[in-house]
Amino acid sequence: MMKQIRLRFIKISLLALTLAMLLVAGAINAVHLVSTFREINTTLEYLVENENSISQNQQKKNGFQSNESNNTSAQQKNRKNHNHMQNTLEESRYFVAVKSADGSLFLGQGSKESEYTESEMLSIAEEVFNSGKTSGNIKSYQYRVIDKADGTQAAVFLNCESKYSEIVSLALISLGACVVGILLSLLLVSLLSKKAIKPMMDNIEQQKRFITDAGHELKTPLTVISANMDVLSMDIGENEWVHGTQKQVANMRKLVNELVYLSRMDEADSRLEKRTVNLSDIVRDIAEPFEGMAEFNGKNLILDIENDLTINGDEAALRRLVSTLCDNAVKHAPDDTDIMITLSRSGKNIIFATENAMKEPLSEDALNHLFDRFYRGDESRSKEETGGFGIGLSIARAITEKHGGNIKAKITENGSLQITCVLPQRNK
Repeated sequence: MMKQIRLRFIKISLLALTLAMLLVAGAINAVHLVSTFREINTTLEYLVENENSISQNQQKKNGFQSNESNNTSAQQKNRKNHNHMQNTLEESRYFVAVKSADGSLFLGQGSKESEYTESEMLSIAEEVFNSGKTSGNIKSYQYRVIDKADGTQAAVFLNCESKYSEIVSLALISLGACVVGILLSLLLVSLLSKKAIKPMMDNIEQQKRFITDAGHELKTPLTVISANMDVLSMDIGENEWVHGTQKQVANMRKLVNELVYLSRMDEADSRLEKRTVNLSDIVRDIAEPFEGMAEFNGKNLILDIENDLTINGDEAALRRLVSTLCDNAVKHAPDDTDIMITLSRSGKNIIFATENAMKEPLSEDALNHLFDRFYRGDESRSKEETGGFGIGLSIARAITEKHGGNIKAKITENGSLQITCVLPQRNK
């Protein structure tokens, strides 16, 4: 159990840390992406607005260095924005293509592009003009097309390759940082998980030992009460009060024994006496008495057992596992129905399963709690009706897990309850 709780703690902690890192990395990349495209659009709009005077802007800085006497705060702000755009343009690559009224193409004087030749840039521009689109992207360019008053068209192309590279680089760096962070988190959580869950595990172990110790202490007074009832019965003869007390003592003794057994199975230091046993023979031996019990109650028990399936396990515990599941299937199956008991090999595992129709349908929530202690799927049925304490399937799960296997329940397509126990043939 400690291993399972520890693994669950590691999974939950790692999942929380992973989500946190992915959210932070995603937020950083999203902000950078929005900022980058905003900068691209701003630069492109600036180029479009100043398409007629790009070359003059490059040479004269748009005349903002004259008339300093009129530098109002608004003008200073405009000059600052202009200087920022000029610096941006100095770092950018772009070109302007003009399509005259007669359909001829030529490049604007302010073009600044070194990656493509003039013919390649004109070819790109021609493709854009022919498409009829006014904005979009082509190759590594973002573009805008404007119609001019003289009947010509101008297209401004901004090379965004460096910006796209920045986006990809940041995404890769973020992803790498997340992977490294997840691996480091896994290492730290794995190292600290045992210490983190130790108080909880100590508390669980103390509860288990308390049940074991209390069970031993209860056995003595129960034995005394039972002996006194036997003596009293011999002395006064048959008596319904004596008989009722003896019945309750027997039930209490059975409950104490089951609780002690379950606690011992759950204890971390408990060990099973494992050896190679023939599980096929065990299932046949255990199932035979249940065939008669089922037939007596109008039920049909069907066995499908593969021969000579051996397992490394504790024979007494395995017998109890098979008996518990067979008893559960026979007890809860309605009259005049079939009960299937199967045993087969699946790779390196052995599958033991029971399947029976149900008197009352089980909800999904009931199915999830079927192996919990003292749980009954049908709350309306009392212990006297079922003859149990709701602890049998908990014992079955404990025995299965002690053998390195797992047990689960599901509702089949025909509405039957199927309990499947997967046991590895070889386990430590």
